[in-house]
Amino acid sequence: MAAPFKLADYYILPLMLPPLASFRTQAVHYLYLHPHEPKIPTPTTPRSLFLVNVPPDATDTQIKHLCSKQLGIPSGRIEEVQFEGTRKRFHQEKTDMSSGLAPTGQAENRKKGMKRKRGVEEISVDHMDRMRLPETWDRPVWHSGSNAVVVFVDRASMEAVVRAVRRVQKGGEKIVWGDGMEGKTPTLGSQRYLNHQKMRYPEKTFLLETVNSFMTAYANQEKARTHKLARQRQKPDEDGFVTVTRGGRIGPARQEEAKERLEKQKEKQKGLEDFYRFQSREKRKERAGELIRKFEQDREKVKKMRERRGRFKPE
Repeated sequence: MAAPFKLADYYILPLMLPPLASFRTQAVHYLYLHPHEPKIPTPTTPRSLFLVNVPPDATDTQIKHLCSKQLGIPSGRIEEVQFEGTRKRFHQEKTDMSSGLAPTGQAENRKKGMKRKRGVEEISVDHMDRMRLPETWDRPVWHSGSNAVVVFVDRASMEAVVRAVRRVQKGGEKIVWGDGMEGKTPTLGSQRYLNHQKMRYPEKTFLLETVNSFMTAYANQEKARTHKLARQRQKPDEDGFVTVTRGGRIGPARQEEAKERLEKQKEKQKGLEDFYRFQSREKRKERAGELIRKFEQDREKVKKMRERRGRFKPE
């Protein structure tokens, strides 16, 4: 009985698994494909393809070989392959950096004419995030039913893969998984565990370089944080207060700077005095009362002047 072409909007691609020494019967593995539609779309979503039930021994090289060599799309049309558990934000930044482009956020800032200044602390943190201890496995192995996202260079390439899958279904072609990839990927079986045992104990020079690089980046990060705290201790904020931070005692901020901050704060608050209606009403009452008081004072002055004139007696 032939497999259905679609299942719940997913295209079905049968893959023939070649017989192994431990299992000499050829098996069929079904791969499900669908245009990527995450809950939170990203700039690469329109040109991404979502794969379900990828083979447990799948690698990005094998996925690219399946799409290009076996399904017939031109080579180099796949930007990256993100497997389940490894899809993170830094994948897009890593791809842009490897292709000579700026990361997505920086590229948008440059288009807007904005320049982003990065401090030593941020650079050190990024450097520490990228540094990892040596790998102990030469290739990953996924659990049954894992998924992946294939990002293409454009939407047309993604749609070409979907059309190729439909062509394979209608023509009844048989695609052998990993055909033509012999010797291009690390082997499985007992050799994989032998390589794992060997990779668990890297060379001392390589391990020492990794540790030294990490400690250098950590020292730069701590140095940048210390300088930042020192600046906070010396510089008052908008309200004229100096932030209390841990560390040695530093001389107090200059009084002129604190007064200048207070004056600026008062100038900012001047524009908010007539913001509410009741404030304007109270101001009008105050001005009217002030005029009445001045009028009464002037009237008293005139009265006293007239009294003094009446008392005047020429000799």
